[in-house]
Amino acid sequence: MTLLYWVVQEYWLFCKQSAVLLDIYLCLFLEPPDMEQDQAFLEYVVQAIVNHPEDVKSTRTVDERGVLITLDLNPSDMGYVIGRRGQTARAIRTLLKVVGAKNNARVNLKINEPEGSRRPAPTGTAAPVAAPVASVMDDIDTSAVDNLNI
Repeated sequence: MTLLYWVVQEYWLFCKQSAVLLDIYLCLFLEPPDMEQDQAFLEYVVQAIVNHPEDVKSTRTVDERGVLITLDLNPSDMGYVIGRRGQTARAIRTLLKVVGAKNNARVNLKINEPEGSRRPAPTGTAAPVAAPVASVMDDIDTSAVDNLNI
């Protein structure tokens, strides 16, 4: 029993050392993978769905939390990139996470809202006050059903 234990332990150590040596070899002698594939992929996808592909620009920053790609585009194309209820933007973010996973990176997307967009800029932290609404019951004629005995 001890001989079998020793053989298994030696085999495990050999495999572990081989894996470490292989990692060192790959790091030293092979070129690292192109880490800007995610940015090129994003620009390719966004340029395919907007009306002004020449205005699509992205910047890529890497920090301790992962990769942040900031997307700048024409104000009239914001609706195409965000989509109805944000579905297109969510789909693009999901695809970017898949591309990032292939490169062992966490990729996030920030879409800059361009100047001159249709949505008004937030003025403060307080919620906007709703205008008073006229009562709906004042405008309805109920004389036809007032004499019903139910």
